[in-house]
Amino acid sequence: MFKQLSLVLAAVLTLLTLSACNTMQGVGRDIERAGEGIQGAAKK
Repeated sequence: MFKQLSLVLAAVLTLLTLSACNTMQGVGRDIERAGEGIQGAAKK
């Protein structure tokens, strides 16, 4: 149950994030920033 809810929530958040981007370039920047955040967290 929790796993399904998490997947649905992740999908909704992804769609909202992508809909906020006006261009594919904006999507690329957002994905790059997310990746940098993950790298920074992994280094800690």
